[in-house]
Amino acid sequence: MRRVAKLSAACLASAALALTATACGSTSSDNDSGSPASGDGKGVKVGLAFDVGGRGDRSFNDSAARGADKAKKEFGGDIKELTAKTSDTEADREQRLSDLADAGYNPVIGVGYAYAASMTKVAAKYPKTTFGIVDSVVNGKNVDSITFTEEQGSYLAGVAAALKTKTKHVGFIGGVDVPLIKKFEAGYVQGVKDTNPKIKVDTQYLSHGSDTSGFASPDKGKEAAQGMLDNGADVVYSAAGSSGNGAIEAVAGKKGAWAIGVDSDQYSIPGLAKYKNSILTSVVKNVDVGVYDLVKSVHDGKPLTGTNTYSLAKDGVSLSTSGGFIDDIKAKLDAAQKKIVDGSIKVKTTP
Repeated sequence: MRRVAKLSAACLASAALALTATACGSTSSDNDSGSPASGDGKGVKVGLAFDVGGRGDRSFNDSAARGADKAKKEFGGDIKELTAKTSDTEADREQRLSDLADAGYNPVIGVGYAYAASMTKVAAKYPKTTFGIVDSVVNGKNVDSITFTEEQGSYLAGVAAALKTKTKHVGFIGGVDVPLIKKFEAGYVQGVKDTNPKIKVDTQYLSHGSDTSGFASPDKGKEAAQGMLDNGADVVYSAAGSSGNGAIEAVAGKKGAWAIGVDSDQYSIPGLAKYKNSILTSVVKNVDVGVYDLVKSVHDGKPLTGTNTYSLAKDGVSLSTSGGFIDDIKAKLDAAQKKIVDGSIKVKTTP
């Protein structure tokens, strides 16, 4: 879960430069997971600028954290974490990335599309630092854009939902109504309809545009899922960060209903253990692999740059099989996956 906030050395330096305390203290949760002695140049110094929810969201941010943790365990060093808040401005995001670069962290990774504009500016100011961004593309000689084919994993989730629903009615909850989450919706709906065009699909977004609260409001996720269940849906897929935890809770309260998790294998997340028997599967997005690959490349002296896409064919996305709940439909899921990989099925990226 979230660590106790403390003021970083980078923030102290910023304060000394008469920058506002708000940029350092109020807009981010600061976790330093390495020992002071570890920054000796022999290990890695990873700067993580998390999206809202941060480490402990049991989903997207946690997946990124696992990649950094693996690199630290393998190479030594330390990790500095700063976490966004829903009230962030572009200036806040620029300051967060700059603080990490100023403090010598390399690579500096923005976890989430919201960092795209700020990283474009900051990466240009720190040409000797390697930056990484998850879920967006930033054009810069020192930037690794880590992207995924979310729509492909979501298509398989749609196939699973269509094969498991008894009411012929399923739902999709998106955290924020933005192009990235539209990819999840598009793939899911296509997978459902390709399997059985008569199935009804409800869709709902928890927030819109620059309001990112939809990624960090479990109460909103729970309310949205409950509304879908009350209307007859019996499978609900959420691509909504920690808000999805609330959706899973709601689904677990209805006998015979299934939740589909996202980003991490949510069946195996300790904090969701009480609901795991209601989690049909999860669309796993291996953010940890992308983060680890970047950190390793910097450690090896050959930093990754450009756009690196992690697809279904490259195991960048997949369906989890924990719990064995989709074992009975494995043959059909494998057939769909094969068609996506060989190009027989073209998965849409917009609804």
